[in-house]
Amino acid sequence: MMKFFSKFEEYFIAFLLISMTAINVANVFVRYVMHSNITWALEYSIISFAWLIIMGAAWGVKVGGHIGIDTIINLFSKKTVKFVNLLSCIFCIMYCIFVLIGSYTYVMKIYSVHISSQDIDWLPAWMPRAVMLLGFSLMIVRFSGMFVRILQNKQHGLGLMNEAKEVVESINLTNKKKTKNK
Repeated sequence: MMKFFSKFEEYFIAFLLISMTAINVANVFVRYVMHSNITWALEYSIISFAWLIIMGAAWGVKVGGHIGIDTIINLFSKKTVKFVNLLSCIFCIMYCIFVLIGSYTYVMKIYSVHISSQDIDWLPAWMPRAVMLLGFSLMIVRFSGMFVRILQNKQHGLGLMNEAKEVVESINLTNKKKTKNK
């Protein structure tokens, strides 16, 4: 059960991708073969895509999937690098808090006017937008945990992917394989 909860975001993102694809394929079939339309398919796809973006961003913070280039920062002393990383975490947390506050205000205004979604009549319009509250709350928790781990020297850096480093490493591996085969 704990494995399910630790992988929940991944399962949820996969579910959204699969359901979005299935509904769009079904809508194409219904449109071109049966000359009809699934009226709510477009809105579902838009909502699912928005959820994919926000939940994907939170998941990216969790697994270190965001791209970062820390080549210049790594030229400095470990103490300076740690300070810059802590400062980066603080800025990320502040940004997420600002967006969370704005999202809360927006969702509450939509909630207060009691409107439904455009094509999915039974769905209140505030519900799809609530993903902003969930996603940015998750990011605050993740960046806060990262801040604590950096402070305790259990983590070095923000755990970001470094594409430049990966490209250099892959070139080195390719060159080693070529020299081995000669």
